[in-house]
Amino acid sequence: MSHVLHRDLKRSLPVAVKGEGAYVIDSTGKRYLDASGGPAVSCLGHSHPKVIAAIARQASELAYGYTLFFTSPAMEKLADRLVEQAPDGLDSAFFVAGGAEAVESAIKLARQYHMERGEATRRLFIARRRSYHGNTLATLALGEDVNRRAPYEALLAPVEHIAPCYEYRDRRADETAEQYGMRIADELDAAIRKLGAENVAAFIAEPVTGASLGAAPPVPGYLKRLREICDRHGVLLIFDEVMCGMGRTGHMYACAEDGVTPDILTMAKGLGGGYAPIGGLLAHRRIRDAIAAGSGVLKHGTTYSGHTLSCAAALAVQDAIAEEGLLENVRKMGGLLRERLNECFGQHPQVGDIRGRGMFLGLELVADRETKAPLDPARKTWLRVREAAMERGLICYPGGGCIDGKQGDHIILAPPYNLTEAQVGEIVEKLGAALAATAA
Repeated sequence: MSHVLHRDLKRSLPVAVKGEGAYVIDSTGKRYLDASGGPAVSCLGHSHPKVIAAIARQASELAYGYTLFFTSPAMEKLADRLVEQAPDGLDSAFFVAGGAEAVESAIKLARQYHMERGEATRRLFIARRRSYHGNTLATLALGEDVNRRAPYEALLAPVEHIAPCYEYRDRRADETAEQYGMRIADELDAAIRKLGAENVAAFIAEPVTGASLGAAPPVPGYLKRLREICDRHGVLLIFDEVMCGMGRTGHMYACAEDGVTPDILTMAKGLGGGYAPIGGLLAHRRIRDAIAAGSGVLKHGTTYSGHTLSCAAALAVQDAIAEEGLLENVRKMGGLLRERLNECFGQHPQVGDIRGRGMFLGLELVADRETKAPLDPARKTWLRVREAAMERGLICYPGGGCIDGKQGDHIILAPPYNLTEAQVGEIVEKLGAALAATAA
């Protein structure tokens, strides 16, 4: 018996012992093409020599320096790199150990910003239905992932939720994509007025919605309208790019494609590429200035904030992305993967929608393509697809409940940025075999 408290105590997992590029190898020697990077984490694949060397070098010099006492070259250089590539105005970085911590930090930073400016009544947050922002109590409250929230509902703080950007199911036949985006964005304006603008601290959204909605992208003009509404009411705009950011969409920051700058941007996953646990946020200079002119003290921090070794690993990951031209490869191979998915599954009776950006793509599975009728949730097709894909040596990231928390099956593909054309073909072939095996 394993003494690890595994996530699923009723099934045994293969034992991963080695990684080679886009592949994970288990203890039997079986190779799995990692077409999702776990949950969109392994952006460089596995065993990248430059990153391994950087980690070894940093470990030999200094593994950990507590950020209440010291800064470090690794942390300073990583902050410089991220700010240099960020939308104008985002000029301060703060690092933590993962995505949920990054979002928690954003919540606290938004609250402190308003308090420093004498607007202490601004304490409420607005988010979107069918979103996911992390698995701590505060971040679960922000997200509306029904399955993850259910056991802890009694412990969660109240958060106002508005419609997600889910064009496949929610755009009406009589409206354009732009009109749909304006309609659902205006729900934010209504929510702020309902709560009272003087009481609202921030609105948070994933630019491309990840785990809960299967890589659903924003429609044209939608993010811009959210920015306008937040500015009108003095509400901070937080973009959660933990899953969709750090190059995953073909842009270092997903929101850059839409030309919209948030007040706070959270990141993780592709920041360190799985080589070390790290997350972080970028804050607009107006937030830094408000704190500097007020208390001068950021009232937040954790033991592993700005962990020296993790910052060095993340910097090496970002160096590799730049030096190897991987954003261009994300756009090129992501485009090819999207093209091949459309060719093979565009008329597949079980695939209703193929969506996403770059190497962050989703397929929504249905019982009927014409009516968009969802699959019977009791069959857990999403789980069966995952298991069938694993049997065939493919790792993908399916999920259930994207419609209402119960109905709606989807698959996310988020392969490494250095994916090859041959591996694109392998993904599509093995995914097709997995879908065929679960069609009955």
